Amino acid sequence: MWERIVECVPNISEGGDHATIDAAAAAVRSVAEVCLLDVDPDPAHNRTVLTMVGTPDGVERAVLALYEAVLPRIDLRKHQGEHPRMGAVDVVPVIPIRGVRMEECVALSHRLGNEIWSRYEVPIYFYEESTSTPERRDLARIRKGEFEGFPEKLRDPRWQPDVGEAAVHPSAGVTAVGAREFLIAFNVNLATDDLRVAKEIAKAVRGSSGGFRYVKALGLELSDRRMVQVSMNLTNFKKTPISRVVECIRSEAARHGVNVAETEIVGLVPQGALDEVALYYLGLASFSPDMVVERRVQRALAEESGA
Repeated sequence: MWERIVECVPNISEGGDHATIDAAAAAVRSVAEVCLLDVDPDPAHNRTVLTMVGTPDGVERAVLALYEAVLPRIDLRKHQGEHPRMGAVDVVPVIPIRGVRMEECVALSHRLGNEIWSRYEVPIYFYEESTSTPERRDLARIRKGEFEGFPEKLRDPRWQPDVGEAAVHPSAGVTAVGAREFLIAFNVNLATDDLRVAKEIAKAVRGSSGGFRYVKALGLELSDRRMVQVSMNLTNFKKTPISRVVECIRSEAARHGVNVAETEIVGLVPQGALDEVALYYLGLASFSPDMVVERRVQRALAEESGA
């Protein structure tokens, strides 16, 4: 296995066309030194999240291969979905996993941004750890206005791209690229079709409006299911655990006479986040990861193979 590993979780603006999603996955799988861990399409959001890990060089090649595969297939002029978006490849986050410092992920994101512009003429915005501008650290601020609003947004000198010309790619829009820590994409679906309720609850839990510091949240409509959703990114599950957010949403929903129908994890989740959920809801007096039988077996096998 590789000594230096980064994770990359590109989001593409297509959640229902299987040919496009399959082409995206095949492009990533075709690259050496990269492993595609998960492909999570969401037709309601019209968005797919791909999770890959690999060496820094491998991930760089895989992201460029992804662009090569999907840009001819996704036209944002014909795109509709519940999730906000500004690009065919909407966001490309890079996360350090093993043997790689955050500073190296920042450098990787900068190389990617420059190469994407050079090859495909998609303007690039750097966010999170990769930006030098505080107002661009938050992805939601960059994305505000979405694809349709970007031509007007680019008239403002404060919103010129970090890489590329101040002109939206006609079909592919713009992309945000950045290094960040691990986050959990987590949704709570409510047993109502009242979008106002979802938006009010999202505002209650969202850090920027006085809720939990490490929560970003939107209220969205799932019209095909006659539900609404509180769609979230949990950016530090150790400081704001999943259970705390779920219980707050449950309480806020009850004030509106609404129940939580179900929850969703988009992409992958750290085991530690689920350990915390088990600890909270089971009321365990004590818990150790070593109490999980699969972990003990895995460790024993690793020790045996290394003996």
